[in-house]
Amino acid sequence: MFNESNYDWEAHNRQVAFEGRAALDRTSESLARSNQIAIETEQLGTEVVSELHQQRESLLRTRDRLENANEQLDNARTILKRMGRNAIYNKLILILIIITEIAILVSLSYWKFFTKK
Repeated sequence: MFNESNYDWEAHNRQVAFEGRAALDRTSESLARSNQIAIETEQLGTEVVSELHQQRESLLRTRDRLENANEQLDNARTILKRMGRNAIYNKLILILIIITEIAILVSLSYWKFFTKK
C-alpha cells in the first residue's frame, strides 16, 4: 500500500510538473508573440517618425516659399501703388497742360479779335 501511495504521489508530481512545463511553454510562446509585436510596433513607429520628419521638412520648405511669395506680393503692391500715384500725377499734369493750352488759345483769340479795333 505504501508503494501504491508512493506511486500516486510520483504520478501526481509528474502531472504537476507536466502542467507546469505546459504553462511555461505557453508563457514562452506568449512572450515570443509579445516580443514580435513589440518589434513590429517599433518598426512601425520608426517608419511613422521618419515620415513625419519628411513631412515636417516639406512643410518648412512650403512655409519658406510662402514667406518669399508674401514678400514678393508686398513688393508688387508697393510698385502698383507707386504706379497708381504716378498715373494720377500724370493725369493732373496733362489736365494742367490742357487748361494752360485752352487759356493760351482763349487769350490769343481775344487778343486777335478784340484788340485790333
